[in-house]
Amino acid sequence: MHAFSLKNCELGVATAATQIEGGQARTNWHRWAEQPGHIKDGSSPARACDHWNRVPQDIELLKALNVQHYRLGLEWARIEPGPGEFDATAIDHYRDELGRLRDAGIKPLVTLHHFNNPTWFEDAGAFLNPDGTDAFQRYTQRVISALGDLADEWITINEPNIYATHAYYFGVWPPGIRSLKTLTRVYTNLAAAHIDAYRLIHELQPDARVGVAQHLRVFRPRIAWHPGHWASAQTMEWLFQRMITKAMCKGRFLAPLSQPPGIRPGHYYDFHGINYYSRSTVSRLDDGVGADVPINELGWEIYPQGLIEVARWLHEAHPGPLYVTENGTANSDDGFRSRFIYEHLSEIANSDLPIERYYHWSFMDNWEWLEGESARFGLIRVDYETQERTMRESGRFFSEIAAARGVTDEMYQRHVSHQIYSRNTTPH
Repeated sequence: MHAFSLKNCELGVATAATQIEGGQARTNWHRWAEQPGHIKDGSSPARACDHWNRVPQDIELLKALNVQHYRLGLEWARIEPGPGEFDATAIDHYRDELGRLRDAGIKPLVTLHHFNNPTWFEDAGAFLNPDGTDAFQRYTQRVISALGDLADEWITINEPNIYATHAYYFGVWPPGIRSLKTLTRVYTNLAAAHIDAYRLIHELQPDARVGVAQHLRVFRPRIAWHPGHWASAQTMEWLFQRMITKAMCKGRFLAPLSQPPGIRPGHYYDFHGINYYSRSTVSRLDDGVGADVPINELGWEIYPQGLIEVARWLHEAHPGPLYVTENGTANSDDGFRSRFIYEHLSEIANSDLPIERYYHWSFMDNWEWLEGESARFGLIRVDYETQERTMRESGRFFSEIAAARGVTDEMYQRHVSHQIYSRNTTPH
């Protein structure tokens, strides 16, 4: 039997503003993409999916997917194009989008920061600058005041660990800095910014639900009995996710972070957002992939049970409602995606954890940061040249799951049974 029920978990899809809206917003990523060699295919978020001009069309597609929830992001650079200068037209645009979602019976979960800095904020040091938290609070205050009657669920910061490590340790994202000391300073300021925003949102909107979308993964030693591999896995897990999660959830800044002034240990979340994609096989302080494991086109291991492993750790460490705020795979073989969705939702259905939501990443193909337009994550295919949208077979499968709140044996046979994964033959 392959059927399962999702009685306690509602379905949605997710996107981010910079990745789908298009247009010439003055962001760190638009500027980064203009510099040759930064983006794999040379593309820019200036094209993306032109969602800014196609909101009604895209909401009709959301309705066709039968989802109850939609996670969307705001483009800070549109809302506040200069320090303290707010654009009423941009705010009205987001009010219109949220109103249309509500009229369609789709509940929004709104992300304030999803890797996207206005260039003025980036040039002032962004979250490397302790004063950056004040700028983020000003933006947060304006957003909640302007949109709080249309939305009451907020993600303050998306994947703070990915943002910080890629931008300030590996140096492959803007602003391209490589420094462990700088990384810990950014971690500290990101956590402080979340905590201040959490408190502010609840002052303005007492009944709001506020959380962080944490990128969590499983770390395993390449050789289980090898003390060096085991120590590397433990160190990476602490530096990458346990340390920052504790700071953001509880206001406890443990080594190598430092406790910011004005922040005391407490409770700073109403739900946990979990972005889960893969497992890392570790022999050093790097991100490896094991031998003969299923992988997607980006070389990420497909490890569905890891979703429950990270969710269980997070819930035991910091009990609370769980939202899977991102989970998906990049593949030109759409059947691969259908199997991926089935296996991850099956793990949720068979779990005893309080997983209330599952948001598939992503609603539509999008501009995937360093990968540009080359990585296809969407349930909806986007032809970037014509901006034509087409629902993939995996999208039809997802819409059936959302409508039925589960999978039947017949659905499994039709969408999943004949699909197989490619496997890794060159471990690293």
